[in-house]
Amino acid sequence: MSYLSRVNDVFSFLNPITDVLWEFPRNLEFYKNIPIIGEFSLAILLLIGCGLYFTLKLNFVQIRYFKRSVDILKRKNETKIGISPMASFLLSSATRIGPGNIMGVTGAVLAGGPGALFWMWVSAFFGMATCFVEATLSQIFKEKNGDDYVGGIAYYGRRLLNNSKVVGFIIAVAYIFYALFTLPSQVFHMFTAFGSVASQVTGSVYARTDTLYIVIGLLIILVTTIIIFGGIRRVALATDFIVPIMAVTYFVIALFLIGINLDKVPYFFTAVFRGAFSPEAIFGGAMGIALQQGIKRGLMSNEAGQGTVTMAAAAADAKHPVEQGFIQSFGVFVDTFVICTISGFLVIIANVWNLDGFDFMALRSDKLGYFITSLKVLSPTMLEKPIQFLVALCYGMFAFSTILGMIAFIEVSATEISRNKVFLNIMKLISSLVFIPFGVACVWSGAELDNIWIISDLTNIMMVYINVPLIIIGFKYSQMALKDYEEKGGLL
Repeated sequence: MSYLSRVNDVFSFLNPITDVLWEFPRNLEFYKNIPIIGEFSLAILLLIGCGLYFTLKLNFVQIRYFKRSVDILKRKNETKIGISPMASFLLSSATRIGPGNIMGVTGAVLAGGPGALFWMWVSAFFGMATCFVEATLSQIFKEKNGDDYVGGIAYYGRRLLNNSKVVGFIIAVAYIFYALFTLPSQVFHMFTAFGSVASQVTGSVYARTDTLYIVIGLLIILVTTIIIFGGIRRVALATDFIVPIMAVTYFVIALFLIGINLDKVPYFFTAVFRGAFSPEAIFGGAMGIALQQGIKRGLMSNEAGQGTVTMAAAAADAKHPVEQGFIQSFGVFVDTFVICTISGFLVIIANVWNLDGFDFMALRSDKLGYFITSLKVLSPTMLEKPIQFLVALCYGMFAFSTILGMIAFIEVSATEISRNKVFLNIMKLISSLVFIPFGVACVWSGAELDNIWIISDLTNIMMVYINVPLIIIGFKYSQMALKDYEEKGGLL
C-alpha cells in the first residue's frame, strides 16, 4: 500500500462525522418528514435565518447602499497603512470566485434542475446582509500590525467573547486547518485546467506522470511561494491583476455565447422560474431538491456567514467600518448574481439533458466534463477549441487566486496566535512548501484521495458553526456602526 493510500485511509473515519454535521438534523427521520424545512440542515437554516433577520433589521442595507459600494470602489485612495478598499474587494473576490463558481453551479443544476439557480439568487440576496455584518465587525475590531491591518473572524471572536485569548487561539487554529486542507483540492483544479490548456495547445494527451505535469507542479510551488513571502500586500497586488482579467475574460466569453444563442434565452428564464417550484422529473421532480441545492451551493460559493473572507475586510484602510460592509456585500453580488449566474446560464441554455446523442446520466457524474460539453453545444465549430482553452485558463486562475487568498488569510489568522516573524514564516512554509506540494504529489501519483477532501468539508462546516453565533452576538455593533454612518450623512 502506497503512502498516499494510507493517508487516504486515515481520513476515511471522518466521513460519517462530516455527514452528521452537514446533514443534522436531516439524519433524523421525524425531521425529514417536515414539509420544506425538512429539506434543510441546521447550518443552512442558520445562514438563511441570519440573512433574513439582518436584512429586515438593517432595512435592506444591501439594496439601499448598493450604489454607494460602487462609488467607494471608484474612489481614489492613498493608503499608508493597510490596503485600499478596491484591493480588499479584489482580495476577497480572489477566494470567493473559485472553481466552485463553475463546478458548484453545474452541480446544483444537475442535482436540482435549473430552478436551483433561482434559490441560489435568494440565498445570495440575504447573504449580502450577513456579509455586511461580518465585514463591518472585522473593521470595528481590526488591529494595527506594522504597516498592515489584521483582523477577521479570530479577532472579532476574541473581542466579542470577553477578549479571551483562548477563544482567539481556537478560532485562528480552526481557520488555519480549514484553509490548509482546502489547498490540495485547489491544486488539483489548477492541474485539471492547465493540463487541459496544454493538451489543446499541443494536440496531445498527457499522463499525470509526464514531464509537463512535473513542470506545472514545480511552477505552482515556486510562484505561490514567491508571492506569499511578499506578505499580504504582494498577494493583493497579484489578485489586483489576476481577478479582473479572469473575471472579465469569463464574462466576455459568456456574453459572446449568449449573444449567438439569443433564441435560447427565453428558455433560460422559463426553466429557472418554473423549475424553482416545479422541477422536471429528470431532476427528481421535487421543489425541495431545487431549493436545497440552490441555497447550499450559493452559500458555499459566496461564503457569506462563514467568516472565511473576513480577513480581507479587516485589511482595508476604510473611512468608516460600514464601508467595508458595503463593499464585501457587493462582493457577494458579483460572485453569485454575476459569475455564478453566467455559469448557470451556459449550462441551462445548452440544455444537454434534452438533446439526443448525449448520455445525461453518465455526464452527470462529471461536473467539469458536463460544463465543457455545454460549451461545445453552444460554440461555433471553428471557435470550440479557443473557447474551451480560455475557459480552462480562467478555471485554473480561479483556483490559483483562491490559493493565494487562503494562504494570505492563514498568515493573518496566525497573527492572532503569535506575531513572531519566525512563527509567521513557518506558517507560510507549511502552506506553500508542505500542503501545496502535497496536492501536487497527489496529482503526480494519480491518487484521487477522495477522503482528503472530506476534512476540507469538515472544517468548512466547523467555520459555519463557529461564525454564525459570533455574528449574532456582534450584530448590535454593526447595527450601531450603520446608524452612526447614517447620522453623519455618509462619507465620500
